Amino acid sequence: MGNRGGALHNRDREIVRQYASRRWITCLLEFKGRWRSVMSPGRYTELFFLDEAVALAAGHRPCAECRRERFNAFKDAWNRSADPRGGNSLRADEIDAELHRARIGRRREKVSYQASLSSLPDGCFVQIEGSSYLIWGDKLLLWSPAGYLTERDRLSDLTVTVLTPEPVVRCIRQGYEPEIHPSALAL
Repeated sequence: MGNRGGALHNRDREIVRQYASRRWITCLLEFKGRWRSVMSPGRYTELFFLDEAVALAAGHRPCAECRRERFNAFKDAWNRSADPRGGNSLRADEIDAELHRARIGRRREKVSYQASLSSLPDGCFVQIEGSSYLIWGDKLLLWSPAGYLTERDRLSDLTVTVLTPEPVVRCIRQGYEPEIHPSALAL
């Protein structure tokens, strides 16, 4: 589960905006017995993702409270990608600011970019012919809200549209391993 920094919905539970702040996080479904009604008036809007790789592709990062271990691993990979010598240690607010610039353009559109498929690590999402795929080993796994449906060979010479924000791709390259839905392993 995740959120984008506040309420994205109105009293009728209709989504009325893309985000409320630059703090886009992924949380556990259960944490310390807390309970919420989904889309409560005036509260943050809950977003649900198939897995962490999807949430990362959408531009979210792990929550520093309920997913502390994952956040620390993400932050460590982020810092290694920013400063391989280990001298720079950014805080969540600084990560959120850079992530926001990498995921939302000036006209509030999703930022994507082109790259060679062979240059991207496992766990990234790409778009090919209008469909979204997870890169996993030597395969591309077709995403759906219910799970990964089919696989196709990963062609190394193909240029693709990358959906995962570039700073997150750097984190994955630096050893952050996104959690993947079990349907990916069943193909």
